Amino acid sequence: MSEERVRVMVVDDDDLMRAGLRGVLSSDEAIEVVGEARDGRDALYRARMLNPEVVLMDVRMPDLDGIAATRELLAAFPELKVVILTTFEQDDYIFGALSAGASGFLLKRTSPEDLVAAIHTIAAGDSLLSPSVTSRVIERMAGHPPRGDSADGRLAELTPREKEVLQLVARGLSNAEIADALVIEESTVKTHVKRVLAKLALRDRVQAVIFAYENGLVP
Repeated sequence: MSEERVRVMVVDDDDLMRAGLRGVLSSDEAIEVVGEARDGRDALYRARMLNPEVVLMDVRMPDLDGIAATRELLAAFPELKVVILTTFEQDDYIFGALSAGASGFLLKRTSPEDLVAAIHTIAAGDSLLSPSVTSRVIERMAGHPPRGDSADGRLAELTPREKEVLQLVARGLSNAEIADALVIEESTVKTHVKRVLAKLALRDRVQAVIFAYENGLVP
C-alpha cells in the first residue's frame, strides 16, 4: 500500500456515531477522515467534492438509505470502496448491500482495532465481512443448488491451483488460512486471488463466493 493516507468518508444519521467513528479512524495516522454525511443523499453530494477512497456507510437512514446510496455511489464512482457498518445483522441488509456492490459488511459491535484494520483491507482492494456475515452468505448460497446450465466457461481459464484457491475462498477461509491449508506463502495466495478475480471478471471475494457456489465448485 502507498504511504499516502486512506481517504475515508463516514456516513451515518447519528451525530454521536459519526463523531465516535471519526475519533476511532483518526487515531490511525494512515487514515484521513475527509468528511461526513448524514444520509445517502448527502453522501452522494459530498463524495463528488471530497473524493474519498473508502466510504463507511450506515444502512438505516432517512431520504436515501445506505444500500440505495451504495448502488448510486458505485455507479458514479466505480473505483470507490463501500463498507457497510450497521447494527442490524439481517439477511435483507446483508444481501442487499452485497448485491449493491459493497466491498465489506461489518457490525457496529466491531472493535475499534478491527474497524481500522478493515479500512486498510478494503483500501488495499480486498473485501471483508464479519465472520458471522460470511457464514450467512455461505449458508444462503449453499441452500441454492448450482445452476442447471453448464458451468461458466470462464472456469476453463483457471489453473488447477487457482481453482483450488477459489474453492477455499468460497468456504470462507482468509488468505492466511488458505496459505496454511495449501502450505504456500500468504503473498502467493494474494497473487492467486487477484488472478482469479481478473480471469473471472469479478469485483471482489464476495462475488467469488457467489460464483463458486453458482457453478458447483463447492459441495
